Formats: sequence, structure tokens, C-alpha cells
Amino acid sequence: EVQMVESGGGLVQPGGSLRLSCAASGFTFSITAMSWVRQAPGKGLEWVSSIDSRGGSISYVDSVKGRFIISRDNAKNTMYLQMNSLKPEDTAVYYCNMKVVVNVEGATVDEWGQGTQVTVSS
Repeated sequence: EVQMVESGGGLVQPGGSLRLSCAASGFTFSITAMSWVRQAPGKGLEWVSSIDSRGGSISYVDSVKGRFIISRDNAKNTMYLQMNSLKPEDTAVYYCNMKVVVNVEGATVDEWGQGTQVTVSS
């Protein structure tokens, strides 16, 4: 059974930084794309950033470009989100998503972390 464990959320003042981590375990094959998705209070899910299997293709939602950095360590099956210059509007529950390969044909399933709260407030 695949397990995804997130960490690194918390309360930070505007302009501050946080680093989120998401570690996966319990899978047999590999992980392809990894993403971060967030949900602000009273709003729907918003995609934040994605990174491909080798880290060569990275994308961000416009609102976080230049402030957030996504990365991954395949040896540790872990993804990170370095969040700098945080703003109150970044307040949300952040979820990690990974596409886990489940067979030799390369079929994937989506696995989700439990979510970690990020609150940006003075």
C-alpha cells in the first residue's frame, strides 16, 4: 500500500518562507509526475506546481512564479516545495499528488498526501 506523508506546514508571517516535503513509500515500480495542489478556505482545489520524473520539466501557476520552487529527490522518493516571499493569499491546505506506476505497462494511479496547513498571517 502506497503511503504519502507530508510535512513542513505551519504559521509564518508575510514575507517569510516554508519548505514542504512529501515522502512516498510502499510502491513497487516508480513515480512519474509529482504535483502540489492547494485549497484555500472556502475555495476549490488549485493546482500550484508540477515536476516530471527527471525534474527536467517544471511548471507553476502564475501567482507563485518567482516565489516557489518545486524539486524532487528520486533516491528518497520525496518531493519538496520551497515557498518564499509568502503572502496571506497563499494560506491554504497544501496537498501533494504523485502518479505511481502500478504495472509493467506503465499504467499509473494518483496518490495523495494527507495535506498540510500553511497559514500566512501577521
